[in-house]
Amino acid sequence: MASIETVTLEVADPTAARRFYTTAFGLDTQVRLRASEAPTTGFRGFTLALTVSQPATVNGLVDAALDAGATSLKPAAKSLWGYGGVVQAPDGAIWKIATSAKKDTGPATREIDEIVLLLGVADVAASKRFYVAQGLAVGKSFGSKYVEFAAGTSPVKLALYKRRALAKDVGVSPDGTGSHRLVIGGTAEPFTDPDGFAWEAAAPAPTP
Repeated sequence: MASIETVTLEVADPTAARRFYTTAFGLDTQVRLRASEAPTTGFRGFTLALTVSQPATVNGLVDAALDAGATSLKPAAKSLWGYGGVVQAPDGAIWKIATSAKKDTGPATREIDEIVLLLGVADVAASKRFYVAQGLAVGKSFGSKYVEFAAGTSPVKLALYKRRALAKDVGVSPDGTGSHRLVIGGTAEPFTDPDGFAWEAAAPAPTP
């Protein structure tokens, strides 16, 4: 089964971005960084979501991100599905921190249960067919609205959402041009999907 092995964000200053992600979320090896000055404006068509166990952990990670230089797009709050907030990292990537729990069951931690890469696509059904043809296995599917692929042993789960719906969910305009500033490393051969998201053969993790 094909899967995501790495997620690389293209940023103007990799050193500053690494400092942010380590300080804000404790992410060290899960997200890679690559220097890029590729033109990009507005919504880049994707978000990264951190799923955690309880609201206190959401609050802690959101506060840590803001203290490290992130911008709040949606303050942490309760919703029908749980509790969460959205921030934009200094490099421009959008992060959602959320839990399905509505009450705390213990002290806050910095433990992340799951990392999900959500791609905003023009046609969910067509992109689903494309990814299945690339060897990804569907985990959950809600018609033409949302698709989640089985993660297996991958450190990052892939999901598809309509671009406009994804932008609305994180509180930004769906308009955007230029580079996605994202490269996905996978077990399959390199390819580019119908919405311009690039996949490359995942390279081994760099030695410390």
